[in-house]
Amino acid sequence: MNTAPSQDTTPPAEHWRSYGPLTLHPILTHAMEAFNEHGYHGTSVRDIAGRVGVTVPALYYHYENKQALLATLLETSIKDVLDRCRAASGEAGDDPLARFCGMVESIVLSMAHRRQLAFLDTEIRSLESRNRERYVALRDYLEHMLLDTVEEGRAQGVFTTPIPADAVRSVLVMCQGVANWFREDGPLTAEEVARRHVLLSLGTVGHPGAVTGDLPFPFPRHSSPVRTPASRRSAPRASG
Repeated sequence: MNTAPSQDTTPPAEHWRSYGPLTLHPILTHAMEAFNEHGYHGTSVRDIAGRVGVTVPALYYHYENKQALLATLLETSIKDVLDRCRAASGEAGDDPLARFCGMVESIVLSMAHRRQLAFLDTEIRSLESRNRERYVALRDYLEHMLLDTVEEGRAQGVFTTPIPADAVRSVLVMCQGVANWFREDGPLTAEEVARRHVLLSLGTVGHPGAVTGDLPFPFPRHSSPVRTPASRRSAPRASG
């Protein structure tokens, strides 16, 4: 299995903000759902095979064991985040402020649009040492992408945080947490959540515009209106 981050600076298929249906092998899809519902240790290979509608030996033909399923899902998730983050960075160009905003937005959109997949990050504790090392290396790569941008911004006076490494870790924890609570039928769209997290992240790394509201791009001074989903709107009263 190739675990090296993609070196392309273009989106893997379409624009980094675009999300179609999640396309995984059926075994991976059902494994993802089972792990989310019951946890890695609470899910058996037989349970996954039953969901897919195949025998256990047939499942083993495709994946060596349950550990291979979890490792594949986690690496699929982080590699997609990395590809989209690199694409956002490449689109932003040389400006560290634009790159930082784009990368944070891309991470949050991934957490919201690929919530079931991203939520599996909580199962990193279940990875065996070799698989954990590969996955952590990929997460570290993402962290260094952001840190390099923040360091460049500090050198240019764009960001003022005196502790860039801690600030970047805080930004990542906040962004990754979106997978734990975001709901498609909630009061905010994924895009609105991403915009808010960019603003919060700019405050974390010490951009003055996060306080004054003087953000040159890509967000207006006033936040977008909160969406009220149909399920939460007041039902019309019956006449009479």
